[in-house]
Amino acid sequence: MPELPEVETIKKTLEHLVINKTIQNITIHWPNIIKHPDDTEQFKQIVQGQTIHRIDRRGKFLLFYLDHHVLISHLRMEGKYGVFPKTEPVNKHTHVIFELTDGKELRYQDVRKFGTMHVFSIGDEFNCPPLDHLGPEPFEKAFTVDYLKEKLNKTNRHIKTALLDQTVVAGLGNIYVDEALFRSSIHPMRRASDLSDGEITSLHHEIIETLGEAVTQGGTTIRSYVNSQGQIGMFQQKLNVYGREEEACHNCGKVITKMKVGNRGTHVCLNCQK
Repeated sequence: MPELPEVETIKKTLEHLVINKTIQNITIHWPNIIKHPDDTEQFKQIVQGQTIHRIDRRGKFLLFYLDHHVLISHLRMEGKYGVFPKTEPVNKHTHVIFELTDGKELRYQDVRKFGTMHVFSIGDEFNCPPLDHLGPEPFEKAFTVDYLKEKLNKTNRHIKTALLDQTVVAGLGNIYVDEALFRSSIHPMRRASDLSDGEITSLHHEIIETLGEAVTQGGTTIRSYVNSQGQIGMFQQKLNVYGREEEACHNCGKVITKMKVGNRGTHVCLNCQK
């Protein structure tokens, strides 16, 4: 699943490709992607004719700011955006096509069809699902050590599960939770409320550092993730545990183990993360 660094990379790439471009027409091949309004014709009527003025990101969501509305896009597991000439053949995984007035098309592709799109009037986007429940991002001032302590002390869930909760921290996903926990020497099945103040302080630091490095590297290329210009992320070269099961730990040489935590594949060094 594209996480905060991957979505940030897509945002930055699309800014060079579609800003100040006007949406002339929309073709929807998979209506289930459109969540609000749930009528695809109404969705098209709202968005068609509007210009893309800027693109923001909130957690794992892309926000396309138009003349009067905001298009909120969640890529979920394997969603991608690409900009193509109209003459380029459309592949079978292309589900929404935004035809631009410059002769190109912004295409949303999604192998699993799990992605979502919402449209709201500007000013309403943070007052309605899916954005109204999100916690602070790791780079925001609100994400302090004290905030993280307060949230973790209130839950007896595994720390991995707590960090994946987007109401606690927005933008964290499976890859970067595993990496931040490894860097903090915290086992993913520790109870969040059992962590010491020192461990939470370390974890807070490593969450910010891990995501910051990943953003700089353009994200991580896992399976089919590519950004909208087909460039791959390079952070996978720095991964310590994620996707490295049965390989040697960079710190101690012991074998990396893969397990399930909250039904999520989880990578851990049982020697470094006791």
